[in-house]
Amino acid sequence: MSENLETLHDLQIMARYNQWANQHLYDVVKTLSDEDYRADRGAFFNSIHETLNHLLVIDRVWTSRINGEYSGIKGLDQILHEDFMDLRAARAAMDSHIRMLADRRCVGLDGGLDQEVRYRTVAGEDKHASPVRHIFLTLFNHQTHHRGQIHCMLTQAGIRDIPPMDLIFMYREMSEAAENA
Repeated sequence: MSENLETLHDLQIMARYNQWANQHLYDVVKTLSDEDYRADRGAFFNSIHETLNHLLVIDRVWTSRINGEYSGIKGLDQILHEDFMDLRAARAAMDSHIRMLADRRCVGLDGGLDQEVRYRTVAGEDKHASPVRHIFLTLFNHQTHHRGQIHCMLTQAGIRDIPPMDLIFMYREMSEAAENA
């Protein structure tokens, strides 16, 4: 990450942070046994597996709305990938897609950040409208919320070496990479 922090819009930084944090989280999750990965830990989406799928579901919903497309999502608890490695690959692809969307919108392409997006809930109820910038903020906040839940579930599974995933640690990595470039 040798990008210049000063040239990035806050939403571009958050897109990079989202990708960075997900990579770190998936690196830890891959060390779990399948039993620990799928164990019901009493979280809103039960297990680490189901919570990771939920995050991908919601990102697909929001990015499809931004793009004016139908997501194909039928429910917030839909399982998109049973296999961890398939889920991880889909997560990496989605994070790259989110970065591309943020980059394009932040420089005023594709309607910019203030474009209003009209949509219905996944259940098909209620019509809503939100500017793209609010959708991005919602998407990033949602990711952080559930990564925190997964962090707790990892602790319940006995994992103690979870790397810090606060934004400041990504900033430090970016600054070090820029200095060494």
